[in-house]
This record gives sequence, C-alpha cells and structure tokens, in this order.
Amino acid sequence: MACPVQFFCRGLCTVGLVLLYYVFSIGITFYNKWLMKGFHYPLFMTLVHLTVNFCLSALTRRVMKCCTGKPRIILSWKDYLRKVAPTALATALDIGLSNWSFLFITISLYTMTKSSAVLFILFFSLVFKLEEPNPFLILVVLLISCGLFMFTFESTQFNLEGFTMVLLASFIGGIRWTLTQVLMQKAELGLQNPIDALYHLQPLMFIGLFPLFLYNEGLSLSTSDKLFRVTELSPVLYSLFTLSIGGLLAFGLGFSEFLLVSRTSSLTLSISGIFKELCTLLLAAALMGDKMNMLNWLGFTMCLCGISLHIGLKTYYSKNKGPSLRQLNSRSPELEFPLLRQNGDDIHDSAAEYNDEDEEQEITLH
Repeated sequence: MACPVQFFCRGLCTVGLVLLYYVFSIGITFYNKWLMKGFHYPLFMTLVHLTVNFCLSALTRRVMKCCTGKPRIILSWKDYLRKVAPTALATALDIGLSNWSFLFITISLYTMTKSSAVLFILFFSLVFKLEEPNPFLILVVLLISCGLFMFTFESTQFNLEGFTMVLLASFIGGIRWTLTQVLMQKAELGLQNPIDALYHLQPLMFIGLFPLFLYNEGLSLSTSDKLFRVTELSPVLYSLFTLSIGGLLAFGLGFSEFLLVSRTSSLTLSISGIFKELCTLLLAAALMGDKMNMLNWLGFTMCLCGISLHIGLKTYYSKNKGPSLRQLNSRSPELEFPLLRQNGDDIHDSAAEYNDEDEEQEITLH
C-alpha cells in the first residue's frame, strides 16, 4: 500500500509544481500585455522588475544563509566583470526587447515568435560546442521555421515592428542561454544555484539596460503624468505597486522553474512548457480577442512538433552519454529550502552525498 500512496503523493506534488509554474509564467505574460495598454514605458518597467528581483534574491540568500549556516558565494570584481557581464547584458536586452514588443503585438504572436528561440539556442550551442551536431537537428530547424512562417503568414494582427523586436530578442536569447549555461557550469564560480546567479546578474542587467532607457524613455517619462508630474501621491503609489507586481511574478517564475526541475526533472519542465504555450494561445484567443485562422494553428502545431522533437533528442542523447552529467538532486542541501524539508531528514548525510566535486552538474535551459 505504501508504493501506490507514495506514487500518488509524488504525482500530486508534480502537478502542483507544474500549476505553480503555469500561474507565474502565463501570469507575467498577460500582466505585461495588460500593463502596456496604459503604461507605455516597457524599459522602465523592466528596470523596476530587475530591482525587485535583486531585493528578493538578496533576501532569499540571507534566509538560506541563516538556515544552513553556510556563507553564500560572492564573486570577485575581476570574475564579476569579465565572466558575468556578457551574460547580464544579453539577458537584459532579451527581457527588455520582449517587454518592449508588447506595445505592438498580440500575446499569440509574441508566444509563437518567442518559441523560435530554440533555433538560436541550438545555433549558439553548436558554436560553443555545448551541443553535438546530428542530422535530426535539421528537421527540428525546418519544423520550427516553417511553423513560424505559417503562423505569421497573412495574419490579420501581424505587426512588423513588434515581430522584429521579438525575433531579435529570441536571437539574443540564444546567446543569453548559451552564456548562462557556460556561466553556471563553471564550478570555480559557484553559481550553480539559480538564486546566486540571479543575485549576481541583476545589477549588471540594470546598468546595461539603463542607457537604452534614458535614450528612449527618459525624457518622455520625466514629463509624463504617470510618475513625475502627478499632483497627488496615490497615482504614484498605484503605478509603483502595479510595476512591482511584475517583479514578484518574474521572481516567482524563476523560483517555480527551479523547484520544478529540482523536485522532478528538466524533462518535466520542457514538456510542461509545450502545454503552457498552448494554454497561453487559448487564453489569448478567449480573453484578449487574438484572432487565429486554421493556417496559424497548423503553423503552431508544426512548431510544437519541432520543439518536442528537440526535447526528445536531448533526452535520448543525454541518457546515452552515461553518468558524466547529472540532473539536479532534490536531496542536495544546496537545493534544500527550510519550508520543503521533511522531518527526520539527515542533512549531514545528504551533504556528504552531494559533495562530489568531480561531477559536473547539468544545467538545462529553457
């Protein structure tokens, strides 16, 4: 009786983590689109989100330090500027352009175009030799490319400017995730924990995006009645409150992804991401009035087939590589959170099991 009960509890826990991931991921997409209808300053919104993320990641690091008694990693200025800065700049441009595009395009077009990031991640993974070339990758590229073309072909709600922004963000996203994988797999840096990586990335992301904000939105925002030219305090507090919600959603998204991978597997997150995009398109059509014809849905189906094939290939080849790479271990003290610990866990035994410096941790990126 114990095995069925444990299987049921494990399945229930997985479903709960997937739903939590859906809430934050779909929530931040619709939140950004909703906010951009009345607040036309996406770069300033992104800067606020980065500030909130940095504060929450710093608070989380403090809590983890108090609970585990172990100091958190702090990089030297030399490593910080040389090895973290390129990743931070690419991440800032990816997020900034993605948020900027909501001024011009629908959620459905954004979701579909953003999925093309898989193509650029594959390209840069081959350039940096993080991915082994195989003939099936050509089929993956063709499926996603043809699906994207069919989705945008004769679309009644197509906008070239917004589409170009998302496509550029996807291209930069390929660089971003490749650099992030290299950064997090360097054991000497000690940034395997996403909370530590988030803490170190946010300040440089803010600095990298701030000049673009000043050039495009600085003068307009300073003369706008949204923040600086209001006559009452309540509108300012309301604007800051609504902007901060996005930061909470962004941090919750990263945290929920981290929990889902650490408690299940990266494959679970990948498969969940496919159904998440389908749910996003259905909600966009139902709630936001996005219009999609049969050709658009066929293109979306082809794109999902390409992404599914890519996930299947990565799973197949990772199993055949042997034990050189391993998944995130939920029993690891580095991934253990006070609220998730079960009574009676032997922390010292799990720490000894995890403290194998010769193994390289697998970082699967989405």
